[in-house]
Amino acid sequence: MKAEKVIERGQLEQLGEKLRQAGKTVVTTNGCFDILHVGHVRILQQARALGDVLIIGINSDASVRKLKGESRPINNEDDRAELLLALSAVDYVTVFDEDTPVEFLKLVKPNVHVKGADYRPENLAETPVVESFGGRVEILALVPGRSTTNVVSRIQGN
Repeated sequence: MKAEKVIERGQLEQLGEKLRQAGKTVVTTNGCFDILHVGHVRILQQARALGDVLIIGINSDASVRKLKGESRPINNEDDRAELLLALSAVDYVTVFDEDTPVEFLKLVKPNVHVKGADYRPENLAETPVVESFGGRVEILALVPGRSTTNVVSRIQGN
């Protein structure tokens, strides 16, 4: 794996500052990314097109279990990070333990934070944080019928 592209929490603030000083537009997104599918790939490509660098915050295994239940994640956080880094759209990945990416975003201070259209900016804990340092939240269209929950349901025969 591109270990230098998996960023530890203690390195996030420095990375964000370095990128901003270089004049880069920093884009972030977050999620579990438990089973990578075409919906993820397309939204990550769209997110990357909004800036120069894409940093993804993924929920830790413990955080995914808390949010999705004891049967998840299907893939562990190291595998999920490696799969995401294999995509040309993705520059860096970090893992966070919290339910929301707020702490990750406070450190990176992105210019743009991306979420899928199943979210509304006014309902996101991260919106006021991103806006507090001059960034914006962008909502991108989803690929209909493509979700990890749907994939897991099909595998389980539901």
